[in-house]
Amino acid sequence: MGGEPSSAATAATALRPMVFAALFAALTAVGAYVVIPIGPVPIVLQNFFVMLAGLLLGSRWGLASVGIYLLAGAAGLPVFAGGTGGLARFAGPTGGFLLGYLPVVFLIGRMVEGRPPRLWRDAVALILGSLLLYLCGVSWLKIVTAMSIPQAIAAGMLPFLPGDALKIAAAVLAARSIRPLLPRSEGDLSSAETHARAGRD
Repeated sequence: MGGEPSSAATAATALRPMVFAALFAALTAVGAYVVIPIGPVPIVLQNFFVMLAGLLLGSRWGLASVGIYLLAGAAGLPVFAGGTGGLARFAGPTGGFLLGYLPVVFLIGRMVEGRPPRLWRDAVALILGSLLLYLCGVSWLKIVTAMSIPQAIAAGMLPFLPGDALKIAAAVLAARSIRPLLPRSEGDLSSAETHARAGRD
């Protein structure tokens, strides 16, 4: 009898990261509906929520969040830019950006998880994550459209730099405000899960 409350608390703690991963997958889908078409690669809010997922969920659950989002889109749900979906989107001009979310959220999460929250660390993680996303997205854009490298950079990177700078600043500030509100046992969601697992051993 005495162990039941502890078991329930452990189960609840282990469940939290899954709930937040699903929540951020949904938020990323919502961000895809905020679209400003300026060429083959539109301006969207998807990457803002991918950034936040990395900062708040860590590498493992941030990756799970993006994976859920991409699987939903691959299954045909209208979760990509402009309310589209389907496997064909991965072969299109934006496919490199979509698949690039996976290594990006993992990188961001790895850079901040298990460490004391610092604005500068969050900003550096998001800047490096954005550069990695451009590397994935622009490279694929060049292949799909047969553009030259300068043309692909001009179409898939340069127009987005000011907006991404604003997204990075907003994500850093949002993470700073949200972190204290998240129910965690240690530093971040991923460490909370580790703590819960240790309690079972």
